Amino acid sequence: MALENHSTINEFILLGLSAAPHIQALLFGLFLEIYLLTMAGNLMMLVVIRADSHLHTPMYFFLSHLSFLDLCFSSVTVPKLLENLLSQKKTISVKGCLAQVFFLFEAGATEVCLLAVMAYDRFAAICHPLLYGQLMSSLLCNGLVWGSWSLGFLNALLNILPAMNLDFCRDDSIPHYSCELPSLFPLSCSDVSTSFTVLLSSSLLYGLGTSFLIFYSYARIVSTILSISTSSGRSKSFSTCSSHLTTVLLLYGSAFLRYLMPTSGSPLEVIFSIQYSVVTPLVNPLIYSLKNNEVKAAVKRTLRKHFHY
Repeated sequence: MALENHSTINEFILLGLSAAPHIQALLFGLFLEIYLLTMAGNLMMLVVIRADSHLHTPMYFFLSHLSFLDLCFSSVTVPKLLENLLSQKKTISVKGCLAQVFFLFEAGATEVCLLAVMAYDRFAAICHPLLYGQLMSSLLCNGLVWGSWSLGFLNALLNILPAMNLDFCRDDSIPHYSCELPSLFPLSCSDVSTSFTVLLSSSLLYGLGTSFLIFYSYARIVSTILSISTSSGRSKSFSTCSSHLTTVLLLYGSAFLRYLMPTSGSPLEVIFSIQYSVVTPLVNPLIYSLKNNEVKAAVKRTLRKHFHY
């Protein structure tokens, strides 16, 4: 229940990135281009992986799910951002805001779990190449992917349930372009201690838990690579991991800083959010296509096939 003598807020104002009309027009063009490139790049990865039989391996099976996740991740925030950049009334309902929070948690937690799964896949491929087919069976790969989605849903559910009980009556302005749970705490006239504890605990559990799995996998991978006698063999083994490591650093670095730093309305919060929810989904398909000869060859084969017909 809302506190007495306070009017309950039914919608928020997203202050966005800039109040200047000419800057908003430039930002609209920039983010529209980013969103279209994100859609095109990740859809290309999905189509190529599905169409090319050479990429029907566990590594690319996981990569196809990563591409689909990036489509979802970007679509949670960018369309609303584009709408607000064109609109005079930059509002979002409380229910719409909480829905955005839920899907951000779902996509984000699923992605960090999937990145941990992909690290295990690289560990199995490099450290146990002869047993790779047995270790990464089709049944296990499907179980790991759906387990990642289930853990992501659980994380979103755990965080959204206490947030749904919050009443908002202090201020209706969010100094952000999207709804994120840390930005809502200062606006609540309810006790946020439960929601804050759940957020901190889940962020540490998912963040540190998956970080440990990735670190352990790469510690074993590095040890194995260093034992390879030829430099060409070491280079080839490391090249299969470099794309994944780049994605991990981009996502984890910005997400950790955003959710573990105190909420202060600092521009850094917006920068970190743009990094993990807008920039990372854009660059992931570029990282995996430009640095991966198998993907580049598959793209060429797919284009030749379609041009032939």
